[in-house]
Amino acid sequence: MQHFKPEQALCETRREFGEHGGVTPSISRSSTFTVMDPATMPEIFGGRRGPEEGGCFLYSRHFNPTVDILARYLAAMENTEAALCTASGMSAIACTLLQLCQKGDHIISSDTIYGGTHALLSDIFPQMGIETTFLDCRDLAAVRAAIRDNTRALYVETLGNPTLKIADIPGLSQICRGNGLCLVVDNTFSPMMVSPAVLGADIVVYSLTKFVNGASDLLGGAVCAEKAMIHRLMNLHTGRAMLLGPTMDPRSAFDVIQRLPHLALRMKEHSRRAMIIAEHLQALGVAVTYPGLTSHPQHGLLVSMINQGYGFGGMLTIDCESAQTAEAFLSYLQNEEDFGYIAVSLGYYDTLMSCSSTTTSSEIDAAEQAKMGLSPGLVRISVGYSGNLQTRLAQIERGVNAAGLARQP
Repeated sequence: MQHFKPEQALCETRREFGEHGGVTPSISRSSTFTVMDPATMPEIFGGRRGPEEGGCFLYSRHFNPTVDILARYLAAMENTEAALCTASGMSAIACTLLQLCQKGDHIISSDTIYGGTHALLSDIFPQMGIETTFLDCRDLAAVRAAIRDNTRALYVETLGNPTLKIADIPGLSQICRGNGLCLVVDNTFSPMMVSPAVLGADIVVYSLTKFVNGASDLLGGAVCAEKAMIHRLMNLHTGRAMLLGPTMDPRSAFDVIQRLPHLALRMKEHSRRAMIIAEHLQALGVAVTYPGLTSHPQHGLLVSMINQGYGFGGMLTIDCESAQTAEAFLSYLQNEEDFGYIAVSLGYYDTLMSCSSTTTSSEIDAAEQAKMGLSPGLVRISVGYSGNLQTRLAQIERGVNAAGLARQP
């Protein structure tokens, strides 16, 4: 069991203040920055000067002071040497994998990942000569067998979207280290509660849009890794993040900075409510999946990886079997009970719900959905913390009864 405490690391990292003594960092909105000596400019372009080497900034697509503060806070939270903030989670994923792979290279990916990432790997990357093998990464022997001479990376999600399959990060890390592969882990579903870099991941990516920000009012992504990898991504001549340009706006960075201090509190409450709701649904005989339930087939694995005190996350699923039943269930919960909102995304303080097969996993064809264990009627619920909990329990119980989802336990 690892003993890293992300909340403590975040609190103990160096605080940044406004230049006029403000308790919050200033928002630097400049797109470009001046130097006092013209000889400094070639040094910046040559990689010899930068934010860490003399406090030199060049252009906000490269580095920005406000965004740089957020990156440093995220690196502390993830226990990595450095971090890079991007305009979205997808841009963080795309730039990372494109930096690791070139034409003719191969990626191994979990078959249970966000539909947009699946489309990137299965449809877009082949146009660039990069091939991906999708498989059930719970089968470590299958992962080993899929490795080729040209395999460069293994990509997984800590908690698979939407089926909540759990990645054995230490086991996968051992395979990667033994075969010279880079282990990239998307930790969007489980900030604070799991620290992939501590468990052996080489690179941790996030959609900051979700739990980390928590207010569903901005887009953002992050790459947390060794300094060498971040410098590669931001190299002025070859960096994928630098040249593709998914720049985070400094105003968005400021908003996330302001919300990071209470991320731990929010994750604890998301988890507490999700556990209580999941236990209630299980008692009703509903086909519920939640990593905190001992009925989850990988519950023990997650227990061995989590940072104690943050619970098991705010995500659960209910299998309604058919899309029609799922839609009726969602409509009832939103329009009759005001239990939550039919919307994609997750990590909001209100509950967000969707039928994954026809929404966030719709890029994956029906045969592949069936292979990965995604039911046509799987409802993904991001449990919020608004409203009275007892009221919420009564609302969802009426919902499952109205949809005929309650069974004999």
